[in-house]
Amino acid sequence: MLKLSNFIGGEFASLEENLYIDNYDPSIGKVYAQIPDSSEHEINLAVEAAQKAFHTWSKTPCSTRAQIMYRIADILESKLDEFAMAESKDQGKTLEFAKNVDIPRSIYNFRYFAGHILHMEEKATVMDNGYLNYVQRSPLGVAGLISPWNLPLYLLTWKIAPCIAAGCTCVAKPSEFTSVTAYMLCDIFKQAGLPEGVVNMVFGKGPKAGQALVSHPKVPLISFTGGTVTGKKLNETCAPLFKKVSLELGGKNANIIFEDCDFEKAVDTSIRAAFSNQGEICLCGSRIFVQKSIYKKFLESFVPKVRQLVVGDPRDPKTKVGALISKQHMEKVLGYIELAKQEGGVIECGGERKQLDGEFSDGYFVEPTVITNIKPSCRVAQEEIFGPVVTVHPFETEEEAIDLANNNQYGLSCSVWSENGKRARRVAESIQVGYVWVNCWMVRDLRVPFGGVKQSGIGREGGEYSMNFFTEQKSICLAN
Repeated sequence: MLKLSNFIGGEFASLEENLYIDNYDPSIGKVYAQIPDSSEHEINLAVEAAQKAFHTWSKTPCSTRAQIMYRIADILESKLDEFAMAESKDQGKTLEFAKNVDIPRSIYNFRYFAGHILHMEEKATVMDNGYLNYVQRSPLGVAGLISPWNLPLYLLTWKIAPCIAAGCTCVAKPSEFTSVTAYMLCDIFKQAGLPEGVVNMVFGKGPKAGQALVSHPKVPLISFTGGTVTGKKLNETCAPLFKKVSLELGGKNANIIFEDCDFEKAVDTSIRAAFSNQGEICLCGSRIFVQKSIYKKFLESFVPKVRQLVVGDPRDPKTKVGALISKQHMEKVLGYIELAKQEGGVIECGGERKQLDGEFSDGYFVEPTVITNIKPSCRVAQEEIFGPVVTVHPFETEEEAIDLANNNQYGLSCSVWSENGKRARRVAESIQVGYVWVNCWMVRDLRVPFGGVKQSGIGREGGEYSMNFFTEQKSICLAN
């Protein structure tokens, strides 16, 4: 059985209390690895190592930092198949998705931010009276990076890459459900020549290791991606300590389809937006609003195609929907489907646990589920389910679509489908979210800001926005 170790000060380290957490392969429902159940002791050691490394790493030239990051990306790329297989086994996602999305994006995260720091420009201004003003950008210190289980390496590297590019060091705590690729990444850090202590990886549970990291007095900034409830607790801890915080939290994203859309593209992309990664993406379009004139036509096309999605062995190339992360999460998703029935919803397809044969008989599979005839105000249409479940609602006017989309506690993303450019832009600018796609979904430019509004979080990451988060800017004025 695979047994992970923390990575502290450039070395794999043993636990003080020798406690471990069982880690399950979601596709078979069985333990296959053990994760360190780290405590405050391990967090303290990791912070100490990160502090020590910060003194040198923060002064290391950008060109040297970039060179090491490019090496990390190159080594990771050479092991793409190995990492994709490990990610699929650990998270339950399809191997196809891990190969085409998770690991390539993880590689690109390092390459993008390595290139970014090589081309950053600092501006200076000269006042009429001759005074010179410029801004000094300095890395902030040791960052606490907490990443979720849905896109494990993808979102962990989205934090680590800008952090070390900016000259900060870090203590990272991946989700205890999906720690294997983070563990594997540590060996790549050693191979690439990343100095000891720049990245420290501590595995464990949120209330224990995570809380110790968030509350540590020598960790001045925290980047967290995860659930809104946990994000609230984290922010309550950080606020009195005046820590710099970036929170990317939940989403219940609207997908608005107008009658003048490119119909086939809208249908096919809506399926991908709803069920990619088993619906376990914070950006999934789980509230579909369709203009009334094409509502029936949409369902007649959408539902049969959803029924054709293959649920099963994540390693099988034919599989489009893998296993959910845990038995508890599967039961939560199924509970929402039962709630939909109680709220008067019609299950157009799916709605059940998917029972497979052989080694996958105990896996955490749920059929892709489409629900109609339910009020947009019902819990199933308002709360984040984070599974292969979508609700579909009709609307009549543009104003009604905007109101329906905005009537939610979350504000992460939205998709708008219309061939009328003026309408598409008008709607996009009226939606209360951090990111809007028009006639597409999940197209990301790492230069633009990413983040949510309302209960989807605070702060922005990406490009210069990430650099601003991991650095402090000081204005300096020089006399003649």
